[in-house]
Amino acid sequence: MNKKARLIYNPSSGREQVKRHLPLILETLEQEGYEASAHATTGPDCAKRAAAKACERGFDFIIAAGGDGTIHEVVNGMAGQTNRPMLGLLPGGTTNDFARALHIPKNIPDACSTLVSGKEREIDVGQVGEKYFINIAGAGTLTELTYEVPSRLKTMMGQMAYYVKGFEKLPRIQPTHVNIQYDGKTFEGEIMLFLVSNTNSVGGFEKLAPDAYLDDGLFDLIIIKKTNLADVVRLTGAAMRGEHLKDERVIYIQAADIDIQAKNQLQMNLDGENGGALKERFVNLHRHIRMMVPDQFHKCFQADEDEKNPTR
Repeated sequence: MNKKARLIYNPSSGREQVKRHLPLILETLEQEGYEASAHATTGPDCAKRAAAKACERGFDFIIAAGGDGTIHEVVNGMAGQTNRPMLGLLPGGTTNDFARALHIPKNIPDACSTLVSGKEREIDVGQVGEKYFINIAGAGTLTELTYEVPSRLKTMMGQMAYYVKGFEKLPRIQPTHVNIQYDGKTFEGEIMLFLVSNTNSVGGFEKLAPDAYLDDGLFDLIIIKKTNLADVVRLTGAAMRGEHLKDERVIYIQAADIDIQAKNQLQMNLDGENGGALKERFVNLHRHIRMMVPDQFHKCFQADEDEKNPTR
């Protein structure tokens, strides 16, 4: 009986590069012995529905092709299902944080090779309420600033880009009082934002959560305490250099279960997408989905680190 692969792709993302390489992608899967088919998304939640249907129909391999929004929807369609096929990723969006964390090539033909000659890994998935995330969850007025700086502006202006966006949002940037309980411990106070990370690549910051592993069953929680806009921008610059954890206004915690209660209603950001109103509890689903990743040393996987350094 042939193995079945389902490609779920966003035809308009990343200058339509996935769409242009569609014959190559399907041929690569067919040569590997898969009976391959494709589903082009048409709007919000389309990828989620397609992934859920592929699980129900007994597919062996689901490939998400597009940006972070596409992989987010596909994971939301797969997580919690009885049958969860292998997951593959072809980065085709303008921002590809999760693909960058996994070192999946931007070039579609090279990324196709990973689908058939990579290494199978089990990865953690975050759950909050009835929604899931694979890379990052956050809330607080400053999450808007973190995610809304366009990559082109960031490239051209560097740290100045955050000043520009920061001043645009100045009237709305206010601290929020929270009570955060994590693995039996508590933090209470006013914060500018919190981030619940699953990888070390978030919003273009590749050193934000330096101890993050995708398979350790732990989130990396980053809290920025109440501060002013100028200090926030300085912290942003420090985060780009990986020096933010030295700052007394930054709290860095690893935990598997995080309960957050906020005095004011907060909007969640899940994998760069609007996640709706904050639900209190973040739960790590340990090694919930199998994924095909490049067959090489990976800093984001605990097992490889242990193999490289047994005394860690």
